[in-house]
Amino acid sequence: MIEGAAIATVDPAGTEHAAGHLVVSGGRITAVGTGAAPRADVPDGARHVDGSGCLLTPGLVNTHHHFSQWLTRGHAPDADLFTWLTALYPLWALVDAEMEHAAALGSLVALVASGCTTAMDHQYVFPHGAGDLLAAEIEAAAQVGVRFHPARGSMDLGRSAGGLPPDDVVEDTDAALAATEEAIRRHHDPSFGSMCRVVVAPCSPFSVTPELLRGAADLARRSGVRLHTHLAETAEEDVYCREHLGCTPTEYAASLGWLGDDVWVAHGVHLDAGAIARFAATGTGVAHCPSSNGRLGSGIAPVPELLAAGVPVGLGVDGTASNESGQLGTELRAALLTARARGGPAALSTRQVLALATMGGARCLGRTDEIGSLEVGKLADVALWRLDTAAHAGIADPVAALTLGSMPPIELLLVGGRAVAEAGELRTVDTDGVARAVHAASTRLRERAAAAL
Repeated sequence: MIEGAAIATVDPAGTEHAAGHLVVSGGRITAVGTGAAPRADVPDGARHVDGSGCLLTPGLVNTHHHFSQWLTRGHAPDADLFTWLTALYPLWALVDAEMEHAAALGSLVALVASGCTTAMDHQYVFPHGAGDLLAAEIEAAAQVGVRFHPARGSMDLGRSAGGLPPDDVVEDTDAALAATEEAIRRHHDPSFGSMCRVVVAPCSPFSVTPELLRGAADLARRSGVRLHTHLAETAEEDVYCREHLGCTPTEYAASLGWLGDDVWVAHGVHLDAGAIARFAATGTGVAHCPSSNGRLGSGIAPVPELLAAGVPVGLGVDGTASNESGQLGTELRAALLTARARGGPAALSTRQVLALATMGGARCLGRTDEIGSLEVGKLADVALWRLDTAAHAGIADPVAALTLGSMPPIELLLVGGRAVAEAGELRTVDTDGVARAVHAASTRLRERAAAAL
């Protein structure tokens, strides 16, 4: 039982309480409202948490990430996307399962510390002989205790065939589809409250053949799982599609069955009015990654226009080689400020950006009946943010403290009612041990890269 906190439920009515209560039992929310919790709503022996001085929100939902990039932060710091990718493909080709596990732990520690309770990861480089990278990530997510959507990515269009990636980092089309199908069979859990749901995720128009995109869409729909890819991220991608494919990225996606309410794409920076209308008509979602888009100079996504059209929009960190912070909480502020820089002070509100990070993400992942808001019957994925420290004490609006101020410390983070972080510390993994594992993996990767020269 949490009492005394300001509460932003992010329910359909946008209900907020200046000082309210939330009760959790059996991993679900059983009561939420203003004032103290009625005694009849509180189970015997319930733990009492004093939420005074705090803001209570749904746990944040990350809709796009690349965990392995935790080991390659700081490379090509002044490059655009294509130059950056060209510089980093050779490093990613050297990552093995042990390194992947360390990178996933590092990424997840940063996410949890910033209020994230549901994460996804888009792993699309699978070097020969590297071991099971996807299983390494899934194990890491289970250790940390977050809800996880591993996206089994793929690339089959190498440089010799007109794609961007080197030939030695792409897969055979049939092999990629077979590996994706096996990942679904081994790891996907469609049940209510699932901790692991696999996503089918070919990488991008400039690294994947039409055959793989069609086959992936067929596989996902046959298996009842969701689809994800990069789309309309840069002006260069738009030029590539027009020159090599004779159409825009959105037109290309539509021609291959890649628009629909089971699809969400990463970035969506360069979407014109016609593309936005097609996304809205089909229910296709967008993972907005403002910091990465800024870091790579890709542009500012038309989030207000997407929301006005009814497009599902969530927030994403993107890979930490293009967002060295790795924190999802900071993306709320980045999303709000970039939208206003582009469209004025009314472009995006503080409440809208909180909704992007919670219910918007739940929409993209197909989990609106489970997560994304504080409502009775939903999973108890909850973030309690401390607002009475020197950085936030006295601020007039608790939601503005979260979305416009510096990121508040986490007082309590629950996933299915289980505490994964408390009083600013993770409770599920040893963060010092994670730091040592990341340092060792990064060192080993650099040594491999030096030996390969």
